Amino acid sequence: MRILVTGIAGFIASNIASELIRKGHKVIGIDDLSNGKKLNIPKKCKFYKINLIDKNKLQKINSKIDQIFHLAGQSSGEKSFESPIEDLEKNTISTLNLINFAISKKVKKFIFASSQSVYGDVKNISINEKYITNPLSCYGNSKLSSENYLKIFKDKLPYVIFRINNVYGYGQDLENLKQGMVSIYLAQALKKNNILVKGSLNRFRDFVHINDVIDCWLKASLKSNIKNITFNLGTGKKTYVKDILKIIKSNLKNIKIIKSKSTPGDQRGIYMNNKLIKSKLNKKSFIPIKTGLKELIFKYKNL
Repeated sequence: MRILVTGIAGFIASNIASELIRKGHKVIGIDDLSNGKKLNIPKKCKFYKINLIDKNKLQKINSKIDQIFHLAGQSSGEKSFESPIEDLEKNTISTLNLINFAISKKVKKFIFASSQSVYGDVKNISINEKYITNPLSCYGNSKLSSENYLKIFKDKLPYVIFRINNVYGYGQDLENLKQGMVSIYLAQALKKNNILVKGSLNRFRDFVHINDVIDCWLKASLKSNIKNITFNLGTGKKTYVKDILKIIKSNLKNIKIIKSKSTPGDQRGIYMNNKLIKSKLNKKSFIPIKTGLKELIFKYKNL
């Protein structure tokens, strides 16, 4: 297949694109390089430097496209309050531009990276895809709006939405301290021997390894009957912030924890009911956070 991957210079998209290429697919990559790193872009792909806010720039791409993997966008809840208009442009408007482009290209499937942030504050239970959406951040709202646009155009453009939880793994940007809880904490621990925690240690999340994300995206791409569906992409396990800190402290010496007030729109806690993704994509297991994080720390310690 010929697959267009947006945000290809970023952590998740570059890893997915590399696996697509390894499996023999042709990849076209898009990124505006505002956050991603050019070094992340796989060598065996056709790359276009395009800002998706400018819909006219998409016309540069004149080759046939079978599917679109849309992972570009602003992905920080904290940053979305600092620049809500930019968040709207980079997430919702860019997605709508890409939807129109996909329809004109007769794309067969559009796979979209949404977020668990669309749910907002939830009960202390594992939530499924039917749970009410009530985002607390501009970021969560822009992701939910993008989902709704995809649903409106589903007859012309079949979609798959992944509401992705907190992704972690080797190669994540350790310079960005406003995105990715695990990478933020690990970066501080490795460079400063302390971790600034913004909010309660009793907050909880669902941490999913990059390898599991790649696996789910490729399975959704290849299954022709998987369309017009929304998945929670998480392990289904509740992990407290204090548990993450404990794992880091047990694998790195002399780490000091510094607590401060929470960021705007931060969720108290969320973890997924992932029965749907397990059944529809035949995803039998996920990498446990203790295993994945321990291996990640070992890799960074031995660079």
